[in-house]
Amino acid sequence: MVDVLLGLQWGDEGKGKIVDVLAPQYQVVARFQGGPNAGHTLEFNGFKHVLHQIPSGIFRDDILNIIGNGVVLDPIVFKKEIDGLAKYNLALTKNLQISKKASIIIPTHRLLDAAYEQAKGEAKIGSTLRGIGPTYQDKVARVGLRVGDILSPNFQEKYGKLVAVHKVILEQNNFDYSSVLPQAEADFFAAVDFMKQFQLTDSEYAVNQALTDNRKVLAEGAQGSLLDIDFGSYPFVTSSNTMTAGACTGLGVAPRQIGEVFGIFKAYCTRVGSGPFPTELSDETGERIRQEGREFGATTGRPRRCGWLDLPALKYAIMINGVTQLVMMKVDVLNIFDEIQICTHYQLPDGSTTEQMPYDLCDTAVTPIYKSFKGWRADLANIHSFDEMPAELATYVSFLEETLGLPISFISTSPDREAIIHRQAVEI
Repeated sequence: MVDVLLGLQWGDEGKGKIVDVLAPQYQVVARFQGGPNAGHTLEFNGFKHVLHQIPSGIFRDDILNIIGNGVVLDPIVFKKEIDGLAKYNLALTKNLQISKKASIIIPTHRLLDAAYEQAKGEAKIGSTLRGIGPTYQDKVARVGLRVGDILSPNFQEKYGKLVAVHKVILEQNNFDYSSVLPQAEADFFAAVDFMKQFQLTDSEYAVNQALTDNRKVLAEGAQGSLLDIDFGSYPFVTSSNTMTAGACTGLGVAPRQIGEVFGIFKAYCTRVGSGPFPTELSDETGERIRQEGREFGATTGRPRRCGWLDLPALKYAIMINGVTQLVMMKVDVLNIFDEIQICTHYQLPDGSTTEQMPYDLCDTAVTPIYKSFKGWRADLANIHSFDEMPAELATYVSFLEETLGLPISFISTSPDREAIIHRQAVEI
C-alpha cells in the first residue's frame, strides 16, 4: 500500500519533519506534486536543513527517494539542493530517482511568474515567483518540457521554441528580461548537464514494482490542502492537486493502493501570501505566535500570517483527503499563552452559523465563533508520552479528537526529530 502524508491547512505545517520521523518504516519516499515553492525543514543532531524538491526521506539510509511525475522541477534549484547536501555524505545518485515525466521549470517560467503577478497589481495572489504556475500552465497546454526531454538530441531546439513563445508574452506585458536571461540560461544548461548523472526513470514503474515487491511507500505532499487548485481557497491557491488524489496522479498509482493518510496540522493556523484567513490575528497575539513559532517562509523568508486553529477548515480538509490519522505540530508554540482559542463555527453575514467552508470564502466575510481553553503554560521539551502531558494540553487534544473523529497519533513539541509525543501505537 501507499501511505500518504500531506498538510491540512495552507501549507507550512511541518511535513518534512514527520516524513523524516516516519521514513525508517518505509523503503520508498516519493514526492508527488509541487515544486521549489515548497520548503520542508528538517532538524536533527544540531543541524537544520531545508529541502525544496528532494523528498524528505533523503537523510535516511537504504531508502529510495523518488521525485514523481506530478512535480515541476527546477534544475538550477535541484543542483543547489544537491550541493547543499554534499556535507552529509549521502548516496544521492544511488538513492534518488527523478521521473522522466516530471515537468521542467525553465528560466522564462520565473520571468512569466513575475510578469503575471506584477500585472495583477493589488489583486496579486502572493506567488513565490518560482515559476510554478507558468510551468503547470505549459503542462496543461501540452507545450511544456519534461525531464526526459533533456536526454533528447534536439533538446536545445525544443527549449528554443518554448522560450520564443514566452518572450512574446513577456514583451506584451512590457517586462524587460534582457538583463537577467543570459546568465539564467547559462546556469540552467549547466544544471541540466548536472542532472544527467542521476537516475532519470519511468518512476511509475518503480513505485508500482515496489508495491508488487511488498515494499512500503510513503507519498509526500507539498503545500497544503487548502491550497489545492480544485478545492482550495481559489484563486489564492497553488497550481497542483495537493490532496490525496494528487498522490495517485502524481505518482501513477491506483486509488485502491492508498492505505493510511496522515493529515498534518499546526495547533494554530498560518498562511503565506494573499487570500482568505478567517481566524487571522492582526494584533499582538498574532505577532507573539509568529515570533514564538519562527513563522517565516522556509523558501521566501516572508512573515507568515498567524491565527487560531480553524475547525471548519480542518474538517473540510480531513473530508476531502480521507484522513485516517492526524499529526499535530508546533504545540510548544502555544506554551506561552494563558488562554487558547479554537474556531468551531463561522457566523455568516445573514447571522446564521455553519461548520462548512463557503464556496465564496474569498468574497464572504465570515466571523469565527471561538471556544476558549485554558493554556498549559509548561515546557514540553522532555515529554514523550500522553500520560506526561499537562492536563490542559490533554484536554485540548481530547477535544480535537472527539470533534474531528480521528486519533491524533503524533504531537510535535519542537522542531527536532526526537521531539515527538507518540499519542498511541500506529499500525503501518
